Amino acid sequence: MKTRFLFLVLVCLPFATQAQFDSLFTSHSLRIDYVHAGTSNSEWVAIESLSEEAFWGGSKTNLIDTLRYGKYFFEVFDATTKQCIYSRGFSSLFGEWQTTPEAKTTSRSLSETLLMPFPKMPVKVLLYSRLFSGEWDTIFRLDIDPDNYFIQPVKKAKWPVFDVFGKADPAHAVDIVILPDGYTMDELGKFIDDSRRLAESLLEFEPYKQLKDRFRIRAVLAPSFETGIAVPADDYWPETALSSSFYTFDSERYCMTYDNKSVRNLAGQVPYDQIYILANTTKYGGGGIFNFYSLSASGNDLSSKIIVHEFGHAFAGLGDEYYDSSTSYSDFYNPDVEPWEPNLTTLVDFDSKWKSMMDPSTPIPTPAADSMATILGVYEGGGYVAHGVYRPKIDCLMKTFKGDVFCEACNKAIVNMIHFYSD
Repeated sequence: MKTRFLFLVLVCLPFATQAQFDSLFTSHSLRIDYVHAGTSNSEWVAIESLSEEAFWGGSKTNLIDTLRYGKYFFEVFDATTKQCIYSRGFSSLFGEWQTTPEAKTTSRSLSETLLMPFPKMPVKVLLYSRLFSGEWDTIFRLDIDPDNYFIQPVKKAKWPVFDVFGKADPAHAVDIVILPDGYTMDELGKFIDDSRRLAESLLEFEPYKQLKDRFRIRAVLAPSFETGIAVPADDYWPETALSSSFYTFDSERYCMTYDNKSVRNLAGQVPYDQIYILANTTKYGGGGIFNFYSLSASGNDLSSKIIVHEFGHAFAGLGDEYYDSSTSYSDFYNPDVEPWEPNLTTLVDFDSKWKSMMDPSTPIPTPAADSMATILGVYEGGGYVAHGVYRPKIDCLMKTFKGDVFCEACNKAIVNMIHFYSD
């Protein structure tokens, strides 16, 4: 039975010093792989394995997540002092699947991972799920002794790593690892070129461009046996490194992978904050889930904008600002609850969003007239629905690819996240 949990711990300090980090953690990562299963209105979690990865790529000072974005949130407590020493929010493919029509009639399970710096003392991990009501439920508890001999080291893969961009220290950088899918051994040179193009595409857009010295991007050169990725409707199922596929949730352009453990095994070869999968295809598609991973086609004419759009989801927690029938979701947002995404609002708690950035004379809601195209406002339609959810601008890179800029609300959210990882 689920237990409702309110955040009662008063000793979670949002910032730490390097010395505090060194007293609590090693320079490695603790990886917790688990199964997340259920239906549209039920969920449960079961542990799969505990692993020690060779690197910790995250901040060593911003240990506590004060934003609390995401469908899920986990906290790590020192078992002796009861102090919260680490926390992070995230979303997942399972959480999205729960909102699909299939989840109303079928149960399924998907693999997920919690990643944290490797603790020096026994800890308790609590995982929470955000209910449709906006409240949190505890769905999993786990006691971990770092001396447990069943915590296995992740073996070093034989595949080389290519430095794509940047030289910043992982503790003061946004570390992105690019993983290939559908590139054969003979096509790894193409993957290197595509990785460079990904970095160039991302860092040519603001606000990434002005803060690009805070990024470090690496690529793991892991080949697939066959070219391209799965297209189920075309009965094309190549054998690839990460088993990426179009038609995720039966949406043709939604391209993701269910093989979480292979993704994590490859990503753990380097320090990372964000995972970006490049699919070797010219077919239009991709996906991005907050603090989970991003994926995009590498050879489509719109690849540059797909890359920056999907990274907006995965890195800054930005929501989709469009509304059409192209998605498989239903009841994704509760109109009586303020969305956690920084660029969407139901006006339930608009003061917590971009209201302070607006001209006080701008009407709320804001009419979507041509004369308002450059005005930061509150425009109805977003989050996959035409009514009840509002976006900051008539257009933005989180809505369409007609323009080349993020709106002010999205821009601020991205800047805040860059500083959170790199300061």
